[in-house]
Amino acid sequence: MGLEQVRRDWTRLGSAEPLWAVCVDPAKRHGGWDDDEFLASGRADVDPTVARLAELGLRGVRRVLDFGCGAGRLSNALAAHFDEVVGVDISAPMLAEARRLDRSGGRISFVLNERPDLSLFGDDSFDLVYTDLVLQHLPPDLAEGYVREFARVVRPGGAMVLGVPESERRTFKGMVFRYAPWPLVALAQRVLLRYPAPMRMHTLPAERITELVPHGRIAASDEYWGGDHWRHLRHYVVLGDPR
Repeated sequence: MGLEQVRRDWTRLGSAEPLWAVCVDPAKRHGGWDDDEFLASGRADVDPTVARLAELGLRGVRRVLDFGCGAGRLSNALAAHFDEVVGVDISAPMLAEARRLDRSGGRISFVLNERPDLSLFGDDSFDLVYTDLVLQHLPPDLAEGYVREFARVVRPGGAMVLGVPESERRTFKGMVFRYAPWPLVALAQRVLLRYPAPMRMHTLPAERITELVPHGRIAASDEYWGGDHWRHLRHYVVLGDPR
C-alpha cells in the first residue's frame, strides 16, 4: 500500500462522508455530524493542548502546520490561537469540505499535497506542526518519512504535537489490527462495516519518534482518547539545533 492508494482511499472517504471519516462514530454515519458540533469537537481537543504547550514553555508561535487536516476540524481550532494556520491534506474532497467549514476569517490556507514529503515548504518555516490521529492511517515508512519532514520544517525552538497510537490494547479488535494481514482487515471494513474505503491503523511508539528526530526531545507524552483498542499518546516534541 503506497501513497497513491492512500490518496484514492481518502478521496473516496472525503467524497462520501468527510466529517464521519475524520471523527469515526457509529452514531454519526450518513451525515450525522452537525457542522457546529464537529468544529466544537476540534476546540475540545486543541484548547487543552495549547494550554499544555504554554505549560511546557513554548512561546512565539505564529505559523502552524496542521498535517492531515481533513475537513479542517483542528485547523479552525488552531486558528483561534495562532496568526496563521496551513492545513495540508492528500484528499481534494476533504479540502473542499474544509474550505466550506472555514470560520477563521482568513487565517487558514488549505493546501493539497500529494507528495511523500513536505517539499512545498522550506526549512524552519513553521513554529509548530500539529497532527492528530493521522499518521496511524499511513504505511509506516511513509509516516516515519513525514515525521522527519516535520522536524525539517519546524524552526529550532519550535515544537511538534504528534497524536498517535502507542500500542494496541489486548482486545479482539486491537489484536486483529496487530496480527491480521492488512488486505484481510481492509476487506472486512469494506464488506462487513461498509466503509466507503478502508482505514489503515498502525502504531508509532515514542522510542521510534526519538530515533526519527535526533535533534528533538519529547518534553511530555499525555495519554488521551484511545477507545478500547489502542493506547493513544499525544507527544510534545521540542526541536533543538538541526543536525
